[in-house]
Formats: sequence, C-alpha cells, structure tokens
Amino acid sequence: MALPDNSGGLSGDEVAFPEIVELNVGGQVYITRYSTLTSVPDSLLGQMFSQKSSKGLARDTKGRFFVDRDGFLFRYILDYMRDQQLVLPDHFPERGRLQREAEFFNLPELVKMLVPKISKQNSLGDDGCQSDPEESSPSTDAARNLATLGAAAAACASLVPGSGDSKRSGFITIGYRGSYTLGRDSQTDAKFRRVARIMVCGKTSLAKEVFGETLNESRDPDRPPERYTSRYYLKFTFLEQAFDKLADAGFHMVACNSTGTCAFAHEQTDDKIWTSYTEYVFYRE
Repeated sequence: MALPDNSGGLSGDEVAFPEIVELNVGGQVYITRYSTLTSVPDSLLGQMFSQKSSKGLARDTKGRFFVDRDGFLFRYILDYMRDQQLVLPDHFPERGRLQREAEFFNLPELVKMLVPKISKQNSLGDDGCQSDPEESSPSTDAARNLATLGAAAAACASLVPGSGDSKRSGFITIGYRGSYTLGRDSQTDAKFRRVARIMVCGKTSLAKEVFGETLNESRDPDRPPERYTSRYYLKFTFLEQAFDKLADAGFHMVACNSTGTCAFAHEQTDDKIWTSYTEYVFYRE
C-alpha cells in the first residue's frame, strides 16, 4: 500500500499515516482516505493528520485513531471534507449540534452553512433593495430584530399540534393482528373476531397530533418528537375510528398489506381458525 509523501526525516519509532485511515469517533468507526482528512489544511483534522508522524495521537484498543466527539454527527463532517458541500436530510433536527461539531473541528465555512439564515424580506427595504447598514438607525434595527423574532416564534408555534393551520407531512402506519373463522366452504363469509390491539408506527409528533389522548404512550413515553416509533398503540380497538381520525387530520391511505396463517382446525366443525396481520399506510402531503 502506497504511503503519502510525508515521511521525510522520520526516526525509527515514528510511523507515517497510511493511505486508508481508520477512525473511531465516539464509538463509531469510519474508514476514509488520508487525503480526505487533510483536504482542509487549517481544520483540526487537517492539522492532526498533516504531521510527519502519527506518534502522540490517541488510539483505541484496536489501533484506530480515536476522537472523542459525536460519532453519529461526524458522518456529516466527513462528507463535507470530501467535497466541501453540505447535504442534510429533510427536517434535520440536530442542526445546532452539528454546528457545534463544525466549530470544534475548525470548519468555518461549514459553520456558515449551518447558521440560521434571516429571510430576504427582513434584509430588504420597502423598495425591494438591500438597505445600507450604515444608514440604518438603531430604532430600525430594533424593529427589524423584533420582526425577525416574531417570525421565528410563529414558525415554532406552527410546529406544535393544534397551534396553527400549518400541518407537517409524513407517514403513519396502522397495524393489527386479528383472527377469523373460515368454514368448510371457502366461499362462505368469514367470521371475524375482535381486534385485540391497534399498533401505530410513525413520527412521534404526527402520532400525537392525530390520536391525542387515545394514544397509549406507556411503552415509549420519552421518545423525541422528531423520531420514529413503532411502540405506540391505541386505547380503542375499532379500525374505523382510527381511519376517521387520520382522515380528519388530512391523511389518505396509500398502501396496505396482509398476511394470514392457519392456526388450527376446530375438532367438531372442521372450521379453520386463521390468524392474520394487516398494515395500512397513510400519508399527508
């Protein structure tokens, strides 16, 4: 394996960096190229790995270079160092924490990308042109700041269920396990038994918005609003009631699937008892 040309003048106990580097960041293992880690020379990683020797850098028990930071957020740090671009998932909830990681790794351009942007409307004058900062008065600046804070408060309020007309898009899956009896003649109507429990899978905030007090949270009480869960279930067992609540909240069914297995046959009537699991997927744009 070829080594970067950074080994000049090394003593016997000093080791140059390999072309492929393994990192342990907060318990998460990453494998990347040496050139990626040194792509931003002034960054913390650039300074760490541009040394002539790896001697003195922390390592874990398996010899990987160790960095005591958030291992999950480091994937975005590494992605940025590959091509100096930032691509985040929709509704990314940890922008502030990622900004803090970017500051730690000394990536000022990434920090600028993560800083919340003030809308253009707040930075333009009445005629649609950008105002001169030197000509703005303190009272104008104060009014602009109040307007910005008001807009931010309104945006935050719109994310709280029931606080405004703005509704967030997403999926909610309704699932249930049931049983039914099928007689000798398979063409006869199946006799369905009571649904034991209706399960709810989806983003926590959406599930709470739609089902409210009818949502049983005892199995997953501390789930963050932006995370997904499949551990909720409803306090009622009527599918029609669940469908009505989803329809009232603006959701519509986009998919469904069901599986069934024959559990056993009744000894006297030869009626077969089937068990099934069914899921309905709902979506709101």
